[in-house]
Formats: sequence, structure tokens, C-alpha cells
Amino acid sequence: MKEEFLHFIWKNRLFNHNDLKTINGIGVEVIDPGSYNTDSGPDFFNARIKIGSTEWAGNIEIHLNSSSWNCHGHYKDHTYDNVILHVVKEFDREVFTTEGRPLETAVLKWEDHVYVNYEGFLHNPNILACRDYLKNIDSYLIIHAIHNIAVERIKRKCNDIRPMLSDTLNDWEETLYRLIARYFGMNVNSEPFLRLATILPLKILRKHLDNRTQVEALLFGQAGFLDTLLFKEALNDEYFRILAREYRVLKAKYRLVSLDGWLWKYHRMRPANFPTIRISQLASLLVSSDPIFEKIKNSEGIGSLKKLLSADTSEYWKNHYIFGKVTKSWSGATGNIITGMLIINTVIPLLFLYGIMHNQYRYCDKAVDLADSLEPEDNKILRKWYEAGILPASAFESQGLIELYTMLCKNRRCLNCLIGSKLISLGKEIKPGNNPHLGEPVN
Repeated sequence: MKEEFLHFIWKNRLFNHNDLKTINGIGVEVIDPGSYNTDSGPDFFNARIKIGSTEWAGNIEIHLNSSSWNCHGHYKDHTYDNVILHVVKEFDREVFTTEGRPLETAVLKWEDHVYVNYEGFLHNPNILACRDYLKNIDSYLIIHAIHNIAVERIKRKCNDIRPMLSDTLNDWEETLYRLIARYFGMNVNSEPFLRLATILPLKILRKHLDNRTQVEALLFGQAGFLDTLLFKEALNDEYFRILAREYRVLKAKYRLVSLDGWLWKYHRMRPANFPTIRISQLASLLVSSDPIFEKIKNSEGIGSLKKLLSADTSEYWKNHYIFGKVTKSWSGATGNIITGMLIINTVIPLLFLYGIMHNQYRYCDKAVDLADSLEPEDNKILRKWYEAGILPASAFESQGLIELYTMLCKNRRCLNCLIGSKLISLGKEIKPGNNPHLGEPVN
């Protein structure tokens, strides 16, 4: 058994209240279990309890065995002097504070089915441990859980962005440029794309936005793609020679140092996702949309935002995937799905963060509304939820389901999940139903 299970029992008041007594047999009444603390220090702050007829206010510490108090060094840590009750599963010795005060200790007891349910989830072979049990709870609780964790996902992405924003000295346009570049690299080339945007600042590109050829020359040159050793087929390619000539001049002017072209990956990738194609699309986006973040803030509705962030390659790349090698023609556009994912992964978290940092929460609301206006995604994780009967109505909900799986389900953190904790704490041992589907899509 883990201590987190005891935390769950205490936090949700699932213990047998009539049997909660100190080791000396004095009854304990829990008025307020306190605020759960996930950092260092006592497990619960600001609890209120009655021991006998005396009311106490202070902190609660929980262990499997009372002797763990000494094992963890609490007996010499003043942080724990304000503990008013030591809650344990087993009492094996009396313990004291730094001042020598004996701690009041109570042994937790609970209904057997609660731990049986918990163990059942921990060892469930399904990827989603609760898959076959969802019909046991109200669908509105599931929706509430999905919406809550969807917001947490946005906030987590915001925290990931903060260091980048700091590196750009709180330049929101420069930060968005780096985010977009990183996303254009997808998972395979995200790091080279981010490095490209870092060594080629937006302030340099802005001086050439009226000349797309120069923008592509800067991007391809800094990416290392204009190295003649990289694309031998390009030596007689007119467009390649034009870009190389432009880049030589601009490189000297701005004293630029390029990336190594061999950093980029192509293996097991659709040609439309080649970094050469994505760089040309990035050039298109910069040329047509600057200042992008300012326009995003003022955009009205998901349709106008999709149009703003749609990107197309230059004509050369509509029948090339690499320099010097002609292929059959294709559109060169990013497409609706890619644009939607760009909004989810870059625009929404940055807009949400802007609202938080400027105390303009209408931008936080706008970010959530944008996510709720986008069609749900489709991937391996979400298909597991579909099989369980959970059908997201928007990208906001599909993002919530991805976060739920990634942060909780995958690591069997069912006690930290609104859905899992509700199922575990049901008044009986839960049984799978004949029909695990909820019957209605989440909306």
C-alpha cells in the first residue's frame, strides 16, 4: 500500500468516522481535513479537528506506520511542530515533536471495497483502467473532469512557454515566431526548427518581408540547406543559385552563422512534411501575416484565425520536395488539419498566457473559446477513448482527454482523477457493465 492511498482516504473523508480515535481511545471528529499539500512539509495544512471536547487547528501528517515519523526525520524538523494529528495505518511506536511533545496519533480504518476498487484499477490490463466502469457514474462528472483537465493542459503549456518568453525579453511576436517554427518541425524536426528561429530573429526577417525570395534565402541559408554538399542535384538549379546568392550577401550583412544542414531528418516522413516544405510555408506565413500575434489578438472567430495562419509554399516547392529534383505537382498548402493543430499548440497557450500576465482574462476566455470551436483531433490516444464511448465534441475536449491519459491514466494516477476517484469511492465494489458506453457524446 502507498501513502497516497491514505491521503485519498483522508482528503475524501472515506474513513470510518465512528472508529477514528487516538491510540488512547479518545474520539476524533474531523471538522475540516485541511488543504492537501503536494510540496514539502505536512500532508494537509489548516485542518480543524476535535479530540474529545477540545478543538484544534493546525496540520495533519500521514504515514503508513507511526515509526515513519522518525524515519523521515520529522522529530528534528520544526516544520512539523504544528502537526495536531498523526494519522497512520499501523501504530508501531509513539513519536514526538522537536520540543518533546508526544503526538496524538489516530489509526485510519475504511471499508474494504475502497481498496479493492483501487487495487483493481492499478492492476487493470486495459490502457484506460476505468474503461469498462464508466457507465457507473454520471456523464456530467466525466464532462466536468475533461473540461477541468483541458484547462490544466493549457496552463501547463503556458508554463512551458514562459522560459522562451523570458529569453525574448517578453517579445510576444518573437515568442510566437519561435513557437510556430518549433511546431512546423513536428516531433521529428522540432529542435532544429526552434534553433533556426533562435539564430535568425524575427527582427532581421522583418526587414525583408516585402521580398519573399530574401526571406526564403535567409531561412534556407540559416537552416544549412544552401550548402552545395547537401543537395548535389541543386548545383544546376536556378532557384537554388538565386537563394544561395541572396544568402551570401545577407549572411555577411548580419554576420550570421548557419546550422549544419545534416541536422534535419527525413526518415519515415511524408514528403509534404519535409523540412524544406515547412520552411517555405513558414516564409509564407511570415510574409503574409506579420505582426501575427497582434492580428491573433484582434481576430474574430475561428474562421478568420484559420485564414490568418494558413500557409502556402512558393511556386518552386509545388513540384519539388528537395532542391534540384522535380516531382509531380501538389498544392503546397498546409491544410485545415495542420492549421488547426497549429492553433491548438501555439496560439491558444500563448494567448492564454498573455491574458494571465496582463490581467486581461478576456484573452484566456478567447483561448478556451477557440479550442471549443475547433473540431476534435484524431490520434491513437483518442481512439482509446472512442472505444470507451467518450466522444469529444471539440478540440478543447480532445485536448482534455489527451491530458487525462498522458498525466493520469498512463501512470495509473487514478486517485488524482475526478473520474477514477469517484469510481474508487463508490459505496460498493464496482462491477463492469454489459454496455460500457455512455450512449451520448461528450458535448
